[in-house]
Amino acid sequence: MTDDFQQRVAAALANPQHMGELPQADAVGTVGNADCGDMLRVWVKFKEEGGRKVIDRASFQSFGCETAIAAASLAMELIKGKTAEEALQMRGEEFAKDLGPLPPTKVHCTSLVEGAHREALAPAAAQPPVA
Repeated sequence: MTDDFQQRVAAALANPQHMGELPQADAVGTVGNADCGDMLRVWVKFKEEGGRKVIDRASFQSFGCETAIAAASLAMELIKGKTAEEALQMRGEEFAKDLGPLPPTKVHCTSLVEGAHREALAPAAAQPPVA
């Protein structure tokens, strides 16, 4: 791993945003395997804005490596204000772009973040729009 990558992860971990359970969440997604230690849970709360149902708040809890925590923290900020459909268009690489190029051994971290956010948002995207 490069020093630049490690510094970016350390910076994201120094002040992780949106960490912890979100009470009264509208959607929850969990992916991972407790046996291997990589697990991520995402909570999402929606609000109505201009006739659209958008993500008001999102939070996460991670049982995994520092890169997964850093990528999840960044992802929760990136999906705010988007509809479920818009957020589902985002890919794991986008969630970690501020960390710089990921080492091959850390790419699975963004897949974990993407999987949890898809699990939470896919059912919401299938619901009819706010009337």
